[in-house]
Amino acid sequence: MTDLYTSQRAMRNMRKAAMQRGVIAILDVGTSKIACLILRFDGPDRLREQDGVRPMAGQSQFRVIGAATTRSRGVRFGEIAVMNETERAIRTAVQAAQKMANVRVDHVIACFSGAEPRSYGLAGDLDLQDSVVTEQDVSRVLAACDVPDLGQGREVLHAQPVNFALDHRSGLGDPRGQIGHRLACDMHLLSVDGDVVQNLLYCIKRCDLELAGLASSAYVSGISSLVEDEQELGAACIDMGGGATGLSIFMKKHMIYADSVRMGGDHVTSDISKGLQVPMAVAERIKTRHGGLYATGMDDREMIDIGGDSGDWEKDRRQISRTELIGIMRPRVEEILEEVRGTLDAAGFDSLPSQQIVLTGGGSQIPGLDGLATRILGQRVRLGRPLRVQGLPQAATGAPFASAVGLCLFAAHPQDEWWDFEIPAERYPARSLRRAVKWFKDNW
Repeated sequence: MTDLYTSQRAMRNMRKAAMQRGVIAILDVGTSKIACLILRFDGPDRLREQDGVRPMAGQSQFRVIGAATTRSRGVRFGEIAVMNETERAIRTAVQAAQKMANVRVDHVIACFSGAEPRSYGLAGDLDLQDSVVTEQDVSRVLAACDVPDLGQGREVLHAQPVNFALDHRSGLGDPRGQIGHRLACDMHLLSVDGDVVQNLLYCIKRCDLELAGLASSAYVSGISSLVEDEQELGAACIDMGGGATGLSIFMKKHMIYADSVRMGGDHVTSDISKGLQVPMAVAERIKTRHGGLYATGMDDREMIDIGGDSGDWEKDRRQISRTELIGIMRPRVEEILEEVRGTLDAAGFDSLPSQQIVLTGGGSQIPGLDGLATRILGQRVRLGRPLRVQGLPQAATGAPFASAVGLCLFAAHPQDEWWDFEIPAERYPARSLRRAVKWFKDNW
């Protein structure tokens, strides 16, 4: 526990140093693309940390001065599978973004999907020694949250206080300076597979870069794609990437649950590749140009040239109807959405007051997806595009960049985490553990 705790604290300090210097790189390590954005922080008030527990990311004083994406290599299911290929791809993206920004960057904040995230809702409380809540009291109540046994090789990626209660008043964002006798805190903790994180750390180090922060793609996609009232009233963000589909649930402006499904757009491409016996690159082209999920009478007549370069003229001039293509794509997309539905059910999403679902990520661009998702996931589904961020090139503003844009916002305004406080050394007796969403329903 402590090694990750100290490395997270070290990353936080590095982020502060990088922001004081004024530039930092954002790296979205995905299965289908690696995106690098370079941010410049403006003005003397670069580090204007608001007092207290910060709300979730608003627009900050930064602009994107460099952006590059490259095809991801060596990443499967959002996890690094071939180290030197991924290292080469990261170097390519970072160098291209530095060239555009005309600045050298040493520090990066990275996000990744995969790594089998697990969510926990923790609670802690204590009696105050003095009636006014101080920073130390907040540290002590966070330490009083009983951390469950996360299992062998698991590490904590996010540990965020999401609610404070003082005596009988719940729903406090920041209790400091308020008067009361008993302070309680609810915390959301996200653990991931430690080896996956270590591989990413090692890979970034091999690129001669320093890591100044790490985030889950599902979390940052939610930050950029959910509008303010969705984050407040409750909503789920489904980030459909190439190799994994991330899922985060927000409530009262905090993430209260995250998970991922090990399937994404690449699985649809692979089905097309096998079904039509064409290479993955051709299958990807057919998917993006002609893909869909609902066939009409017109689609029987719309023929798609498969093309090929096998040298066999008959084989290379094959055609299929769009209806056949839809017949290959739809079952896999349904399967991904059914998995997501199962995860939402397990999280108790249906007990939240608002059940808005927002689809984002590159995989969400298949025509007709919102209609199919409405049928499988429930009534309120919309397609999300990330917030506008200053200086972002037009090519990087769509759904595939939800996590990259969210990571910019996360870099500028990180939400308070456990390691931002001086946690006292003495631990408290174990308390029982309750699941994240159920606990929200009980507490709010």
